[in-house]
Amino acid sequence: MFKKIVITLVSLIILVVGLGYGTKSYLKSLLPEKAHFVAIKQTQVSDLPYVNENIPAYRGKILAVVTSVDKMGDNQDTGYEHTELARAYWVFTANGFDVDIASPKGGKPPVVIDGEDMGAYDYAFLNDDTIQQKVANSIALAEVNPNDYEAVYFVGGKGTMFDFPDNPDVQHIAKTLYQNNKVVSAVCHGPSALVNVQLDNGEMLLSNKKVSGFTNDEELFLIPDAKQIFPFLLEDKLIAQGAQFQAGSTYLEKVSQDGKLITGQNPWSVWRLAEKVVAELGYQPKNRERTPEEHAIELLMTYDSQGFDAAKVELKQKPQAYQRILIVMHSFLAFMQFDVSKGIDLLTLADQLKQLN
Repeated sequence: MFKKIVITLVSLIILVVGLGYGTKSYLKSLLPEKAHFVAIKQTQVSDLPYVNENIPAYRGKILAVVTSVDKMGDNQDTGYEHTELARAYWVFTANGFDVDIASPKGGKPPVVIDGEDMGAYDYAFLNDDTIQQKVANSIALAEVNPNDYEAVYFVGGKGTMFDFPDNPDVQHIAKTLYQNNKVVSAVCHGPSALVNVQLDNGEMLLSNKKVSGFTNDEELFLIPDAKQIFPFLLEDKLIAQGAQFQAGSTYLEKVSQDGKLITGQNPWSVWRLAEKVVAELGYQPKNRERTPEEHAIELLMTYDSQGFDAAKVELKQKPQAYQRILIVMHSFLAFMQFDVSKGIDLLTLADQLKQLN
């Protein structure tokens, strides 16, 4: 890992010096101004028309399940991923569903908040006292009656790898909803909830199902010793249990649906996954203006599938809409994966966005 970081830094220095800029000032110039981050942190629910206007009549309840595990490996902090709960919560409630939040132990669950991934909806979730009270008083899974819900959504976070797979309440909830023709969904590490779910007919719930989740490549890139930290790698376990694993590009959106089973690969898959849950429950998802992060992911997916020129054309069509920091971060990832050409292309796209704004 250290070698990767050194090569990344050297590559960036060579690139930036070659362009005639000071390394630090050039890279910093590609990021939004500090005022942007200050403003977005103040976002309130009242600032988001999508979540407080034209809400449909009550359509039932969805259960969101988060981990109770706060430590892993060598005493590293972990928990559920804030963005994975917040974004799905807004989609569900904006489309007429109430959302209950549960965890294996109940009470206040541990959370992971990555500042560089946060957007307006994520901060609005944090800034709402009523929602935070609901989170802090999550329902213990043993107290959940799965028949009260139209769908379950297993939120990701590395902690799930430890307290979801062998939890009998997790298995009971997933099995009951699935066998009653209701929706079972999970994102990122959340599909760890499904790896040991056996149906009444003796088959594994995952058997021959198209499923997405956090990939081995994504896991091992971030945590090289993941095989020693986790009880298993999620992709390996899903395949071992009979799933037809569907992997998308690294750290880009990928959602798989197999009937009532809907799964997503990583945090950048949450918006689409949640709207697929709404659609599978029989409702047209409410119109929503896509977030800057989503537009950035779309641009990165265009680059991956069609190349630099196609991405350059796309960004000129909506230059104000992108979360530029996400494109810069993906350029760093490319350098760390020794893909210098891609890293340069993505920095160039970020630079062009800066010029267009």
